[in-house]
Amino acid sequence: MRADRLVSLVLLLRRHGRLTADTLARELGVSTRTVLRDIDALSTAGVPVYAERGRHGGFALLPGFRTELTGLNHDEALALLTAGPGRGEQAFGLASARASAMRKILDALPDGHRATASDAVQRFLVEPEADLLSRRRNGDEVPGTTMTEVRRAVLAGHRLRIHYAATGRAPDWRTVDPIGLVTVRDRGYLLATRAGADRTYRLSRVLAAEELAEPAERPDRVDLDRIWRERSARFLGDDHLTVLVRVDPARREDLLDTAVAVRAEEPDADGRLRLELTYQDARHAAWALWQLGTDAEALAPESLRTVLYDRAAALADRYATPPEA
Repeated sequence: MRADRLVSLVLLLRRHGRLTADTLARELGVSTRTVLRDIDALSTAGVPVYAERGRHGGFALLPGFRTELTGLNHDEALALLTAGPGRGEQAFGLASARASAMRKILDALPDGHRATASDAVQRFLVEPEADLLSRRRNGDEVPGTTMTEVRRAVLAGHRLRIHYAATGRAPDWRTVDPIGLVTVRDRGYLLATRAGADRTYRLSRVLAAEELAEPAERPDRVDLDRIWRERSARFLGDDHLTVLVRVDPARREDLLDTAVAVRAEEPDADGRLRLELTYQDARHAAWALWQLGTDAEALAPESLRTVLYDRAAALADRYATPPEA
């Protein structure tokens, strides 16, 4: 919305003092021409923004100008600012909205506390992309237009039509009743019902979405945490195989990409990682572990170790002698 962008523009100038049109455009995610039009609109509305010419020029506000944003005390604003960029902002398409909200929160602080809050943001880091073992998390990517439709339907309580690509199946259109959105390990999920049956959809597999006008069939109040626990327990208990694996940390992501779920993870004595994973069945688990060769070892169940041993023995036997002429 243009009104939100104008507010963000003013808050950026208040915080930084003077910014070029290019910098403002980059911060707001618009073109330089749009920024210039917004500057004109602010000037027309009586906001004292002016241009400074020259090599170090840009746009700035007259000294002493202040917008009013009340309702948060210092500790409340500080708590929000230092909470760190939530993973949900990426999964649910709210990154730009969060950036705008943070600017407003900073502007709400008294002048004497604003520097303290800005310093706290720089000194607190929550959930970085890589941990101490340099393992990088790969979150889901969902097109902005698709995520907007999904989010609107969830919040408005409307039915949702999604073009969904289930594993091993051709994409098809489905009409669902959305309940809520969940993000786990940088992966987003839509909790919904379809024809009265519980359904959980991976957001990265939603290729397109359309909010419908008809109301969704769902309760007025919902406990997402309870629903997620119940669905997770049911999902992991439905004919899935639990496997204990030792893996080279460098191959961790390759292994996780093949698993249905991760139940536990801890470092092993020799520097490897010990993970408890869930696979669809024994065939799925054997395929996944075979891809990693000696970088991963199945510790349990014994039946899986036997399958991998027999496969390796057969392969070794095949190459034990030169090929026939």
